[in-house]
Amino acid sequence: MFIKQLYTPCLSEAAYYIESEGEAAVIDPLRDIDAYLQLAAERGARIKYIFETHFHADFVSGHIDLSNSTGAPIIYGPGANTEYQVQNAQDGDQFQLGKVSLHVLHTPGHTLESTCYLLKDETGKAHALFTGDTLFVGDVGRPDLSSGQMSSEELAGILYESLQGKILPLPDDVIIYPAHGSGSSCGKNLGPNTYSTLGEEKKNNYALQATDKESFVASVTGGLKPAPKYFAINARINQRGYENISEVTKKGTQRLSVDEFKAMASQDALILDTRPATVFTHGFIPGSISIGLEGRFAEWAGSLLPFDQTIILVTEPGKELESVTRLSRVGFDKMAGCLDGGFEAWTKAGLGIDMIIDVEADELIMDIPFDENLVVLDVRRETEFADGHLEDARHLPLEEMTDLAKIADLEEHQQLYVHCAGGYRSVIAASLLKRQGIHNLRNVLGGWNSIKQQEKAKIVKEASVLN
Repeated sequence: MFIKQLYTPCLSEAAYYIESEGEAAVIDPLRDIDAYLQLAAERGARIKYIFETHFHADFVSGHIDLSNSTGAPIIYGPGANTEYQVQNAQDGDQFQLGKVSLHVLHTPGHTLESTCYLLKDETGKAHALFTGDTLFVGDVGRPDLSSGQMSSEELAGILYESLQGKILPLPDDVIIYPAHGSGSSCGKNLGPNTYSTLGEEKKNNYALQATDKESFVASVTGGLKPAPKYFAINARINQRGYENISEVTKKGTQRLSVDEFKAMASQDALILDTRPATVFTHGFIPGSISIGLEGRFAEWAGSLLPFDQTIILVTEPGKELESVTRLSRVGFDKMAGCLDGGFEAWTKAGLGIDMIIDVEADELIMDIPFDENLVVLDVRRETEFADGHLEDARHLPLEEMTDLAKIADLEEHQQLYVHCAGGYRSVIAASLLKRQGIHNLRNVLGGWNSIKQQEKAKIVKEASVLN
């Protein structure tokens, strides 16, 4: 028996490859499927099954393309209604894989079709449970996705029954392999590890400490923040189907001359610049949005960019395919090409550029007492802001900045100093502000991590949020 977790840090996503006697199964594959095909080829195995734990909301799964490439059936649990051919397994069904077997445990709650797969070894002993978003390390799946007419509280109650009836009775030494790790928005506060054991989760997972359904529901739904806007879009894509990724990458990576690029931009194509934030501020094509590949790129793209608008890309040399692939993972299909030669080609053509002024944290602190028009714009999340921020700072989380009403009261005479935690999100925010004609701004290098080290920084906390 061979098990491999294929983890993608920028999405905090885990797919799984299981193999026995030359027969393999893949659970929750990403949209770009080459890693699974290559692994099977290297090991001389045949992919026999593709299992999906539920309709994923935070990424587009590769189940359809992988099935088309291998002939393996796509297995969902009960109630997963799709617009393409799948096999709906029933609770208790068993799938043989060489000398091991995978057993279906229908565990609704995160979503109604959510299903776990219990792997039993060659002796029939329960070895591992692939939990999808039902049970994480340190958390459980949020109960407010794909709920139809059901409330979060109702789904949380169903999740409680699933955990109590299907998962907690399993042996403590069963390995827990979830679909996500720390940083995922599919739960409230996932732990740092990407796998665990059931015994460890019984001891340490806050959600499993509840002694009854009522306290579990209160614990799981309390403090639940709104899901990212693209979650509903991705869930629909996974349910309805999607364009073959090879066609998407072919269109997205085609090289555009400067004139072709200019023409598309003039026809309302959105310019996305995936170069590092520290490079972007020194010069970029006017109107570009910065989302650097070095951060949680796909997640921020899904949260901030429109899915119905053509996207054209500016990348570092050699990063064209990576940029397009990572966008496709969260459902972007309308990519029309990359600027041939990148930003350097634009400047060589003598065309106009824009810049964002970077300032050090100590310069910001020195300027605050002497500039009555200075406004500190903190674009971190609510809990980050509450845990410590500059006195009188204005809070505008990055994920809310596509709502133009949120920035409508920013005034021309204000000197905006934009910061996040470390400098990645603040550059995205600054690029969004620039697109709206707000140019009197500075990006604070090092963000809050540098600001809080300044001796004269006046720092306050929001106790009402933290308590």
